[in-house]
Amino acid sequence: MGVPVLIMGESGSGKTYSIKNLNPDEVGIFSVEKNRLPFKKDGFKIVKNANYGQIIKALAKPTLKIYVIDDSQYLLVNEFFDRAKETGFQKFTDLALNFRNLIHFISREVPDDVVVYFLHHTELADGRVKAKTIGKLLDEKLTVEGCFDIVLLAEIEGGEHFFVTQSDGYTTAKSPAEMFEPKIPNDLAIVDAAIREYWGL
Repeated sequence: MGVPVLIMGESGSGKTYSIKNLNPDEVGIFSVEKNRLPFKKDGFKIVKNANYGQIIKALAKPTLKIYVIDDSQYLLVNEFFDRAKETGFQKFTDLALNFRNLIHFISREVPDDVVVYFLHHTELADGRVKAKTIGKLLDEKLTVEGCFDIVLLAEIEGGEHFFVTQSDGYTTAKSPAEMFEPKIPNDLAIVDAAIREYWGL
């Protein structure tokens, strides 16, 4: 089974920048909304305006060990706006089902040593920082973070960008015991190496 990893953070918190130190030859990027990376580095393989079909097709027969979906919440947002004129609750059911099915496809059908990073925006709900969603079905019936073993929160403090790896009670960040320190550099190369060492991938 593949490894889906959720990287949450506000816009500008450094989620996409954390890709920079990955080897461009070893990572595939599905850019759902943006078309350019926030740093100068050549060689990254980017699928622009990516959708569910393109992502699943690539992951069904992966040629790489690392993939990034940037920003994954736009899979929900774009489908919502494409169907904005539809009435009724069916579109919200479809939105939730399509997103959940992508996560399940990765965790159940993709090879064990493939890690897929979901870069995802956050929102504040009931005093907690959580993954941003659309509609109540993903929150009330599923809880997006529950589909991931690793949820990291991108934050900025004093000009420093970093990942929080465990919840303080006010976020949904989490990770397996002793995989990471509570606060780590904002660097997916470091994150990926730690995951592979911990689970022997």
